[in-house]
Amino acid sequence: MGNILLTALALMLIIEGVLPFLLPGLWRDTFRRLTEMSDGQIRFIGLTSMLAGLLVLYLVRH
Repeated sequence: MGNILLTALALMLIIEGVLPFLLPGLWRDTFRRLTEMSDGQIRFIGLTSMLAGLLVLYLVRH
């Protein structure tokens, strides 16, 4: 179980690092726009991301 969790964490860090590595200007602009959003908008993005992750997990496991 711990090995799977560390693998998932490693993959998340790799995926998160692709955009700032390849397109730092776009990443900076996107991050700036994110800081200007309301808490509700940021929560909606987080919820949508979590639900998409759960859907992917469900589809992969079945």
